Amino acid sequence: MHATLIAENYAGMLSQGRGLLERAGFSWDFQPVNFKKNSSFSSLKFRLGADPLKYVNPLTVKAESDFLVSIGGKGAIIGKALGSICKLPVIQIQNPRISLKNFALVIANHHDKLKGENVFAIRTALHGVTDQALLQARHKWFSRLIGGESKILGVLLGGSNGRYVFGEKEAVFIAHQIQAFITAHNMSCIITPSRRTDPRALNRMEKILTPYNVRILKGEGEDNPYLGILACSDCLAVTEDSVSMISEAIATRLPVGILPLSGQSSRLKYFINILKTENRVTSFGVNMKINHTEKLDDTPLAVEEIKRRIFLLRKSLA
Repeated sequence: MHATLIAENYAGMLSQGRGLLERAGFSWDFQPVNFKKNSSFSSLKFRLGADPLKYVNPLTVKAESDFLVSIGGKGAIIGKALGSICKLPVIQIQNPRISLKNFALVIANHHDKLKGENVFAIRTALHGVTDQALLQARHKWFSRLIGGESKILGVLLGGSNGRYVFGEKEAVFIAHQIQAFITAHNMSCIITPSRRTDPRALNRMEKILTPYNVRILKGEGEDNPYLGILACSDCLAVTEDSVSMISEAIATRLPVGILPLSGQSSRLKYFINILKTENRVTSFGVNMKINHTEKLDDTPLAVEEIKRRIFLLRKSLA
């Protein structure tokens, strides 16, 4: 089967859609939602009957598409409109923030607290971090990342968003936490930032940590060390702003510590508390245990549900 993926062109959204579809064994193409310059799109206008497609650059649904997958609030609105035109079912990832009745299936996290017959709730974000992907990444990155006898702390950094602030003050605090941890455990450290990481914050961390055998890798594209760090580290630390990065970290068997930022989000707090209850994450600190544990990954559950729903839908149309 073939799916058309409809979402804004953000790495986290694309990672979720790609992870779900590839692990389900479906072919897919990506149609990014790009709003026209100076467009005045709003969900309110959509609710009042405006055509949302006139606010975005043209999107193409291939003839071989069996269904659409939309992601996020704006992706949901555009996906719903395209699904109506193309007469194709739409599967929504994340809270659509519009009526759930517009979708054949809504895959959302427990912290979204959605309820409905077409809602399938999971603990983690969708992703493509599998044992096979980690093994391939380890083969590719081992010689480049493992430089000595010491164990490695891998650090995944996010950035400021609508709920959290990651500026220079937070960077200094995190850097001192990392320094204390790797000193106490005689470890080295590899850090990778995201596109949201403030360069000034990263520079402050680099100045503090360079004397302590810490490397900051900023590679992009094929040279992005992200999967390599997941595959080659002995333990992980992740900033608390990203459901996607935390979900990918706990899909390994490594201990995962959460790095605090300024600000708060009730949704993110709920998400992290679920993982703490599952004994899968803990607050980062020198007392964090570095023993390997069981991975936690709900993507396979979503894969089975999407296949079941599509089977039922095709059967009803036969």
